[in-house]
Amino acid sequence: MKITSITLLTFFAITTMHAQTKPYLDKTKPTEERITLLMKLMTLEEKVGQMNQYNGFWEVTGPAPKGGDAQTKYEHLRKGWVGSMLSVRGVKNVRAVQKIAVEESRLGIPLIIGFDVIHGYKTLSPIPLAEAASWDLDAIKKSAQVAADEASASGINWTFGPMMDVTREARWGRVMESSGEDPFLGSKIAIARIKGFQGDKMEDLLKVNTIAACAKHFAAYGFAEAGRDYNTVDISNSTLYNVVLPPFKAANDAGVRTFMNSFNILNGVPATGNSFLQRDILKGKWKFNGFIVTDWASIREMKNHGFAKDDADASAKAVTAGADMDMESHYYVAELVNLVKSGKVKEVLIDDAVRRILRVKFELGLFDDPYKYCDEAREKAEIGSKANNDAVLDMAKKSIVLLKNEANLLPLKKSGQKIALIGSLANDKTSPLGSWRIASDDETAISVLEGMQQYKDNTLTFEKGADLTIGKTTFIDELVFNTTDKSGFEAAKNAAKNADVVVMVLGEHGFQSGEARSRTNLDLPGVQQQLLEEIYKINPNIVLVLNNGRPLALPWASEHIPAIIEAWQLGTQTGNAVAQVLYGDYNPSGKLPMSFPRNVGQCPIYYNNYSTGRPVDVDKNVFWSHYSDVEKTPQFPFGFGLSYTTFEYKNLKINKSEFNKGEIVKVSVEVTNTGNYDGKEVVQLYIHDIVGSLARPVKELKGFELTNLKKGETKTITFTLTDKELGFFDNQGNYLVESGTFKIMVGGSSDKGLESQFELK
Repeated sequence: MKITSITLLTFFAITTMHAQTKPYLDKTKPTEERITLLMKLMTLEEKVGQMNQYNGFWEVTGPAPKGGDAQTKYEHLRKGWVGSMLSVRGVKNVRAVQKIAVEESRLGIPLIIGFDVIHGYKTLSPIPLAEAASWDLDAIKKSAQVAADEASASGINWTFGPMMDVTREARWGRVMESSGEDPFLGSKIAIARIKGFQGDKMEDLLKVNTIAACAKHFAAYGFAEAGRDYNTVDISNSTLYNVVLPPFKAANDAGVRTFMNSFNILNGVPATGNSFLQRDILKGKWKFNGFIVTDWASIREMKNHGFAKDDADASAKAVTAGADMDMESHYYVAELVNLVKSGKVKEVLIDDAVRRILRVKFELGLFDDPYKYCDEAREKAEIGSKANNDAVLDMAKKSIVLLKNEANLLPLKKSGQKIALIGSLANDKTSPLGSWRIASDDETAISVLEGMQQYKDNTLTFEKGADLTIGKTTFIDELVFNTTDKSGFEAAKNAAKNADVVVMVLGEHGFQSGEARSRTNLDLPGVQQQLLEEIYKINPNIVLVLNNGRPLALPWASEHIPAIIEAWQLGTQTGNAVAQVLYGDYNPSGKLPMSFPRNVGQCPIYYNNYSTGRPVDVDKNVFWSHYSDVEKTPQFPFGFGLSYTTFEYKNLKINKSEFNKGEIVKVSVEVTNTGNYDGKEVVQLYIHDIVGSLARPVKELKGFELTNLKKGETKTITFTLTDKELGFFDNQGNYLVESGTFKIMVGGSSDKGLESQFELK
């Protein structure tokens, strides 16, 4: 069906006509009054319907489905028993399902349309972990804006992002969707992404190019034991309050409109049925007034956890605990009406959930114009535009981290060099798109080969060396890696033999990280490590470009390869970003948002650890906290990243030596660009509360600033610390600011910097 001006006029005429019979359509009334007026007209079945979310289920622009699950869902739509749909995209499809909900149901309540817009829609930015490596909050916000622009142009008005699970576990595949291991950095990035999706203020949700964001997964999903997805979580209250919850609190304070609960248990209770998380903390203490959606079928999974005995029990426990909308369990729509009528669930719980859901729909302006996101002309103009591609290219360059640069290999010369480019990922136009790319198309990334071919004054030879995978690669299938076929090795070695510099693009496939992609090895999969070592024997002048979605453990490469670039999975503009960094048209400035281990046996490894009772070797014997076979430090620490230039830190100052609680502590440092290139540096401030009523981490990030410095330029960077940065939560969730000595460290990484200290009275 093609929408016409007559159709729109008819809709608005009906809206006007129903101002009396449907008073909730009166835009002059306050939102809460409109919600109350609507709910007075709703049956219990219609209320429960608002709590029901279905996945897309048939060719929505075609005839009505006959038989099976699809027919049931279609009939529920017509009855007003569906509050939201997910994975319906494209203006024609969204308009079709919205038309059924609005024009064929009794009350005409519009649908909220959800989708996994994780790091872009059609035009893809780097994976979220890569974006976090930029430490550039403005660029991250812009990336989310681009995603919202394209998604909203396609009819979508709600994204299941951003993910703000703090994680210290590289084995966990969903680290690619996170902002890394630190709650302070994660909180800042969460705010940037939420404002990118939703706009800077609540009224911006009425705009056609913003979408509602979703803070997920609430809570502690990033602490799944052994890094195995969906696994048990068992953490202390101290970790919960001081590490897990701060990004979610920041998201709530920033006005995020929805939360998603998590798959895991916490204190033996599945998050979906966890009143402590959802009612006591989120809706109670934090006063969140949006709604909570479950993760996919997580109400049903409470039976697998052994927490619910049947469908009805799972439904009752979920709604009682505060889960407002059921994503694809189909339990609420099947069970809640009978549970209310039998007195097992109070209707006031249903009313609270429905009010929350309707509130967000009103805030999005869906009652005033259900088809506001259904503009085919805008869809055609916005998606894949040059401006969007320029924005994701900028984000991609800022996400790259230079890990090592010896022998003056980088930047590459722009003329007169013979370069061998090796690795199947170098010519891959799909893998760099990453894992969450369900609205994008295969073969749409700029490959590294294509990016480097634009620099035409060098001799560039490409050889793949070996295939990374065998057979099909899809979002829902396990990958099969090539572990035997080395038939391309000889051609690659011949190319390397005749080259001045070898650029090798190695790493993970785009579907090797993400949901359900946990690993027990963090090495280069397949025959890539063998290929790397064989090429090194021929020509050690190697620049290793890593494409991956998680920290890798590469001890051999870290020791032998002179230049290493962490390029992640950078999305649509991958090849252009990598090439511009390799050739020095962009000076890399990224810093790691997660520690890279020396081997997988160190995992989980993170910078903000606690001191043990035996942190160092005092007595010159084995009885101290260490490993016998490898250093206990990471290969590359949190906050680490090099540049083509160098930076010197000096004159660290604190404005006085003693402070009273409530006073502002000012910390300043001089940073000088001492190298030969203009560059950017992420200046990082860490604190250590040396003695507390609870042991405190040896180091905690409490400030950072991304600063541009021209060659030879010096800037004074000033940080302010308040009680907000100096305190911590006790095991009951109370915030404490305690007297004592605080150590300050300022530098370009978590492992080094200038130090000073002050007293808090």
